[in-house]
Amino acid sequence: MKTGILLFNLIMLFAMSAIAQEKTKLIYIADPMCSWCYGFSPELTKVKQELGDQIDFEIVMGGLRPYNTQTMADLGDFLAEHWQQVSDRSGQEFDYTILKDSSFVYDTEPACRAVTIARALKPEKAYDFFKAIQTAFYKKNKHTNQIETYLELLDEFDIDKNAFEEAFKSSEWKAKVKDDFQYAAALGVRGFPTLILQKGEKLHLLSNGYKKADQILAAIANISE
Repeated sequence: MKTGILLFNLIMLFAMSAIAQEKTKLIYIADPMCSWCYGFSPELTKVKQELGDQIDFEIVMGGLRPYNTQTMADLGDFLAEHWQQVSDRSGQEFDYTILKDSSFVYDTEPACRAVTIARALKPEKAYDFFKAIQTAFYKKNKHTNQIETYLELLDEFDIDKNAFEEAFKSSEWKAKVKDDFQYAAALGVRGFPTLILQKGEKLHLLSNGYKKADQILAAIANISE
């Protein structure tokens, strides 16, 4: 009798392990201050809503221009052209006023760090927090290198402000965000947004750049067949 129970448990353990290995996951590599990521957000949101809990989701910070020292005014003409292209294709709204701001350094590391901290404190809210940062920057012209920008958002996501602020100011998290950058590089990602489907041990590139939700869903369906 004990042998039979042991054999059953071994079979169940093997089956559960096989299911875990086959678990499907969307890996989203992006940067909150990447304009094409902002344009892509409504499409990815549709994909996530359509798939529901059928699929796991992981958001990874790729690092568009971490540690950059140029100001918004320095990059104004360059960014304005890109923002207009994104707006024309995606319909997302931009406030271009910030492009004249010579006091705001366009360093994307703080925004990426903020997302990784939110992901650690409230993982199920990480993507929504990511989108809230995009809105704060692109539509409200909030400075993403100032912690006050993030503290204003935390109540909406039920994230502890003291814990967030302590982490945001720490050298530990300034180092930890680099893990995301290195992970993105290890995946071979060179541009954002990038969306990858992990099925078992295999990785399938769904998009490298802007794509519509129906295109992505069709690609997932083809891989799943």
